[in-house]
Amino acid sequence: MNATLSLNPNKLVDFLQKPSSEFNKADLINYVKANSIKMVKFMYPADDHRLKSLNFVINSEDYLDSILTYGERVDGSSLFPFIEAGNSDLYVIPRFSTAFHDPFAEIPTLTLLASFFDKEGNPLRESPEYALRKACEEFEKTTGMEFHAMGELEYYVIAEDSGLFHASDQKGYHESAPFAKFNDFRIECMNLIAQCGGRIKYGHNEVGNFTQDGQIFEQNEIEFLPVPAIQAADHLMVAKWVIRTLASRKGYDVTFAPKITAGKAGSGLHIHFKVVKDGQNMMTSEGTLSDIAKRAITGILEHAEAITAMGNKVPTSYFRLVPHQEAPTSICWGDRNRSVLVRVPLGWTGKNDMCSQVNPLEAGHDSIPPQRQTVELRSGDCSADIYQLLAAMIVAARKGFEMADALEKAEHYYVAVNIHKDENKEKLASLKSLPDSCMASADALEKDRSTFEEKEVFSPRLIDGIIASLRKFDDADLRKKTSGDPKQMMKQVKKYWHCG
Repeated sequence: MNATLSLNPNKLVDFLQKPSSEFNKADLINYVKANSIKMVKFMYPADDHRLKSLNFVINSEDYLDSILTYGERVDGSSLFPFIEAGNSDLYVIPRFSTAFHDPFAEIPTLTLLASFFDKEGNPLRESPEYALRKACEEFEKTTGMEFHAMGELEYYVIAEDSGLFHASDQKGYHESAPFAKFNDFRIECMNLIAQCGGRIKYGHNEVGNFTQDGQIFEQNEIEFLPVPAIQAADHLMVAKWVIRTLASRKGYDVTFAPKITAGKAGSGLHIHFKVVKDGQNMMTSEGTLSDIAKRAITGILEHAEAITAMGNKVPTSYFRLVPHQEAPTSICWGDRNRSVLVRVPLGWTGKNDMCSQVNPLEAGHDSIPPQRQTVELRSGDCSADIYQLLAAMIVAARKGFEMADALEKAEHYYVAVNIHKDENKEKLASLKSLPDSCMASADALEKDRSTFEEKEVFSPRLIDGIIASLRKFDDADLRKKTSGDPKQMMKQVKKYWHCG
């Protein structure tokens, strides 16, 4: 059996014995017939960055074939504000590679993510998913490499406090039961996400953990494996849907909000990336970070202010992005340093065989470790449009390869230790900062919009929509007004409790 298919939790992969990237229409019809599937569901993201659903009853093989081939019409004006009601019809066409056996449907259902097309049968240029596809295409044309990504999905679970085995406040990192209350819930979520095609790396409790008003608030994280960027976005969208759906069935509240109360850890959506050529990770060279990686980092840092417009879309995003906390504000990068915007984590670049040191019977492993080095952008949160955020990162990374002085700029942006330490005062003063509000992010995108519109990656109408949405919040001085006023802060937090 192919080792890449063995043990795969996706029921379609297991049944068809082929990777999801090779699924075709005949495969799906075969699966439907062999597994008594009665319904088909399309899911697709709308302007609120949540997945919407369209359900079909399979009443004949001909109808199933028609659904999978031609998709269906939907009202675009109810999904996106930039589409006028007088000319609003869009097509949604399913992507076979995203198919999964719906784990929540009582009636056996085949679920697929779908893409938007206009009346002429062309991809909808304003669709964030199209922007991501175009960004990937232009990145590959320019560099000859692929952009792979994965997310760290942080969220809080909230339920009634039993009063037993309280974890230490803000000390929940990797906590176990009985002090951690929702490990089993997270594990069940991970299992379902994997069945839906998500490539998961691991899950654990995060720092945030506290009790308040008879409820326990516990922060968790599910981290994914690097995959091509479009898949990475799809996996995160499906994961959020799975977590929320399972929580609702268990009577839990779940929030991905960037900040949920004063003085407690907020939740981010850290995005790791790597560039790949002919299957090889190009982020390292002879055990150190490569010039290729530094060029990509520089491009992202050069355009980091505008990227917040895609990755931080509600006012409470900027309650998390405040100076002197673990969430970054200064535009810089460093190794294993959580005070920077772009972090280079440990990447198995050492030459020692650690496994044999703790397992003497396993001596003789290959001295060259797997190519696992990634680089992490730490500013985003789950208010983001994940497709827009990844597209913006890829555009910016591509610009790093087009800059003659990218490596010199990488040196300027580099910080060896915590940026907020006294010895870095001069360095800190030389660095730009991230926007401090939705309004400021909109201004940054307006100034930099030509970067993202270049090569027709982001359409002008999509950029206009992003800017207008952000400016509606009118939050230029909101962070200052709510500073030191927990009641006012919580009033804002509740508005965006279920953002994204």
